[in-house]
Amino acid sequence: MPSRSSARLAALTVAAVCSAASTVVVAAPAQADSVRIHDIQGTTRVSPYAGQQVTDVTGIVTGVRTYGSSRGFWIQDPDPDADPATSEGVFVFTSSTPKVAVGDAVTVTGTVSEYVPGGTSTGNQALTEIVRPTVTVVSSGNTVPAATVVSARSVPAAYAPAGDPAANNSVNGLTLRPDTYALDYYESLEGMNVQVADVRVVGATDPYTELWVTVKPGENRTRRGGTVYGSYDSQNTGRLQIQSLGAVADFPVANVGDTLTGTTAGPLDYNQYGGYTVVANRIGTLDSAGLERETTAEQKSGELAVATYNVENLDPSDATFEEHASAIVNNLKSPDIVSLEEIQDNNGATDDGTVAADLTVGKLIDAIVAAGGPRYDWRSVDPTDGTDGGEPGGNIRQVFLFDPERVSFTDRAGGDATTAVGVTKERGKAALTVSPGRIAPADTAWDSSRKPLVGEFVFRGRTVFVIANHFNSKGGDQGLTAQYQPVVRSSETQRHQQAALVNSFVKDVLAVQKNADVVALGDINDFEFSGTARILEDDGALWSAVKSLPKSERYSYVYQGNSQVLDQILVSPSIRRGAFAYDSVHLNAEFNDQISDHDPQVLRFRP
Repeated sequence: MPSRSSARLAALTVAAVCSAASTVVVAAPAQADSVRIHDIQGTTRVSPYAGQQVTDVTGIVTGVRTYGSSRGFWIQDPDPDADPATSEGVFVFTSSTPKVAVGDAVTVTGTVSEYVPGGTSTGNQALTEIVRPTVTVVSSGNTVPAATVVSARSVPAAYAPAGDPAANNSVNGLTLRPDTYALDYYESLEGMNVQVADVRVVGATDPYTELWVTVKPGENRTRRGGTVYGSYDSQNTGRLQIQSLGAVADFPVANVGDTLTGTTAGPLDYNQYGGYTVVANRIGTLDSAGLERETTAEQKSGELAVATYNVENLDPSDATFEEHASAIVNNLKSPDIVSLEEIQDNNGATDDGTVAADLTVGKLIDAIVAAGGPRYDWRSVDPTDGTDGGEPGGNIRQVFLFDPERVSFTDRAGGDATTAVGVTKERGKAALTVSPGRIAPADTAWDSSRKPLVGEFVFRGRTVFVIANHFNSKGGDQGLTAQYQPVVRSSETQRHQQAALVNSFVKDVLAVQKNADVVALGDINDFEFSGTARILEDDGALWSAVKSLPKSERYSYVYQGNSQVLDQILVSPSIRRGAFAYDSVHLNAEFNDQISDHDPQVLRFRP
């Protein structure tokens, strides 16, 4: 997934200034007669008055946003019509600090606009607004329209209608069916005052002062209080993002499983980073569930423990080395082999041609020793500068740590950034041509992406081949709340190509030695039920061991309130047939004070 350090506006500026790239307007707005808010909202996602000037639109102010680049206020008609598809609320974009207060009765004259957060290229739905307004305060201190209760009972089980094929699968022109589809239901409340009560947190408070809750407490619940994303057909309709109209300091600092008891209420907005969002002027009381970081079991003397851990752009300037070391030693119990993803070069994001990462890795190894762990040895292949994606200048790569007291590494000369590793036969067994090496580094499947690192290890006289992966991210995919349904997952194309290359390499190993022990692990950036996973598993060459866990345990990442699998450990048939233990060690993704956005995974087996 895109890193938290990637370019993004703070959540307090989630709806930026309207621009030609993101707003549907006409050059010379036509004049419309005086209309009501529900007339402006209409029965579809796009206003029938888009681009037209409207006069004397009446409403009560329900919320005021005085900060960021999306300053304005929400108004709601206290006299709704009888059509459940038409919202009674709308956002008035003022660009400067509004001169109204909650409870003011106002009339607004301005132009109706359809603003697409992030621009039309994102595929996001549009937010109906009144822009360039003239506002008249008629009276103050009026009763704010009662908040509509959003609950498990009110939100439909089906997520979204299929889009119109004639409109590139857009749902924009479809008549809203709020009693049938969750996205239609939320759209029918766009801009209105809504409330949720006693909701469980399913996405921890993040650096942008937002969190996720669910109004459906039983929907695909994890053992630790989250909501599992288990298939493309199960979008978890109860999830809602919560932001605040109040001071940042007053926003609850929550972990997954906590509860906002009482009422959380405010206007229902739509933004680029999560879709429908309660911008709360009232937030419930945080009730902690006391979530604790997990610890895996220690491997037995005859077991090999292999782990994968995305350390999120680790470079020597970071302050997280001690915490990562503690996680590896205390929570992961010092695995014999650790595949690290997102190790940056020796000066991090400084883009000066540096590619070596010995300072980064050495600092982590020293921290592990200080935490009471083994002095790991390590192997990696430095990438060619600027070719492997990630943060510019960082040159992220995968690195093997291994405990030399428990496992040895078979070094075979010749591996570098551009040399492809191959498979040969030695004394009737499979062997690598170079170790460490990289799989097909010149193939276009790896353009601007990390090349798999392959190493040959020996544990108790048995060779184990380990492939460390960090596949192409999901950046560029349409969000779950996009106007196009089903959404387009464009980033899959490259991951499918990458998966095919890894699967082919594993088949090369198994063709030489049918019973070879092969472990392919890392940040796959895709789900265990995805096409990417199916390609990796093709013809039974590999199997994703996370599927050995109960469904409520299958996650390593929490995104927009969905607990999902991105990090995987896949095993060859010889390992799958034997006794093994798999653990997704939940110590980051569910917490507001995470040191990485990924949970590490551990596999223990007897080669």
